[in-house]
Amino acid sequence: MDIANCPALINRVTYTGDLGYEIWVAPDYQRRLYQEIATAGAEFGIVNFGMRALLSMRLEKNFPTWYRELRPIYGVFEAGLDRFIDLGKNGFIGQEKALEEKQSGGNLRRVSMIVDAADADVLGDEPIWHRGKVVGWVTSGGYAHYVDKSLAQGYVPKDVAGEQDFEIEIIGDMRKARVIAEPLFDPKGERMRG
Repeated sequence: MDIANCPALINRVTYTGDLGYEIWVAPDYQRRLYQEIATAGAEFGIVNFGMRALLSMRLEKNFPTWYRELRPIYGVFEAGLDRFIDLGKNGFIGQEKALEEKQSGGNLRRVSMIVDAADADVLGDEPIWHRGKVVGWVTSGGYAHYVDKSLAQGYVPKDVAGEQDFEIEIIGDMRKARVIAEPLFDPKGERMRG
């Protein structure tokens, strides 16, 4: 569709956890489209926000991100993406490995956690402890402003992923961490489907 006379591809998808769209345009149109959206949105209080704000919002939805939670070293079942894989589809790249992982269950599970952080949040690569032993690592995390909590995502062995009794070491201090199964923001995705 055209937006402000700029040819664009529109995708109703959101990384914020709220109703949103991605707008794809050629570089030649970016400045004009940005200015038109800013002008049209002024009466609604539209404002810019940065990448850290976006990453904070995606943590509140338990959304994984490329290069941290989604990397070739993690399988689709370990990452919790199995609902997006049609193992009956013929001949896709990685099908054999996905079938093997489904049968074995993989070794790890991606988990989201609330961290009892005081004055520092996790960034990534902090050790996750379970009952006095390092069992996993944080892939990403930070402060989630809407829910007013420190959140982390990481990988732990599948055998303990459903348990609690976790701690995350932040700058040498052990902080309690509780696994959460549901996103803290809009757990049923109703706002995204608005």
